[in-house]
Amino acid sequence: MAGFAPAPAPLFTQADCPESDYDVVRRVIEFVSHNWRDQPSLERIAEAVGMEPIRLQKLFTRWAGLSPKAFVQALTLKHARELLRESATVLDTAYEVGLSGPARLHDLFITHEALTPGAYRARGAGMLIRWGFHPSPFGLALVMATDLGLAGLAFADPGQEEAAFEDMAKRWPQAGYVEDPVATAPYARRIFDRAEWRPDRPLKVVLIGSDFEVRVWETLLAVPLGRLTTYGDIAHHIAAPKAARAVGAAIGRNPLSFVVPCHRVVGGTGSLTGYHWGLTRKRAMLGWETGVAGAAS
Repeated sequence: MAGFAPAPAPLFTQADCPESDYDVVRRVIEFVSHNWRDQPSLERIAEAVGMEPIRLQKLFTRWAGLSPKAFVQALTLKHARELLRESATVLDTAYEVGLSGPARLHDLFITHEALTPGAYRARGAGMLIRWGFHPSPFGLALVMATDLGLAGLAFADPGQEEAAFEDMAKRWPQAGYVEDPVATAPYARRIFDRAEWRPDRPLKVVLIGSDFEVRVWETLLAVPLGRLTTYGDIAHHIAAPKAARAVGAAIGRNPLSFVVPCHRVVGGTGSLTGYHWGLTRKRAMLGWETGVAGAAS
């Protein structure tokens, strides 16, 4: 009579799953669950659990199947969907889940910084801006970049390239300008190629404007892809509910068309209103984004 077959070896042993690793993962999940609204970075999570960021990244990914940052994003999107189902406004949803500026809902992944007020008042003095024209879904795009990141994005119809450049250059008249399409081409790809919209490689942009303008532009960064907001909503979110007209002026001076999505702002009645680069282009952008958002859902 044949003997019993030996029991199969377990897939995991205690040595494979030490108590200390489990405790780290548990503390990461607990920390993120209580702090996801702050969109904590890997470094902050690692500090909270007392581990080196790289080691934590490997450990958590091995256990959970996704990185700590991806876990933050998963929790964020879960809560965002719940809020949207409850008919929260677009901006209320974005702010409630901590998505403003660098981390945005269903959109380009962007990290940004603003020049100091003194640097802004210097009107570009000491800055070197490289520029070049590149094809885009919305016509020729003028891309302008500094050592800090993308500083300008404009559009030109055929034959209007020189006017588009002058319109942008007069914003920072004391800066130095060098035509360098080789240097600006990577920015164009990062902006318009959907395959390049990756959270692990955020697009770096620099906001060059007054304090009020930067506040408005940072608020625009919270408007999700495929959605619209109003001048009044933006004024409300920067704690200036009576400043809708000033908000409109700041939006009109936005130097980063499409990236800082001023095209997603409409009048209180839903009318498209004006657009610095033309209403036809604004309609094209909104239609293109609706398609992108639909494909991503």
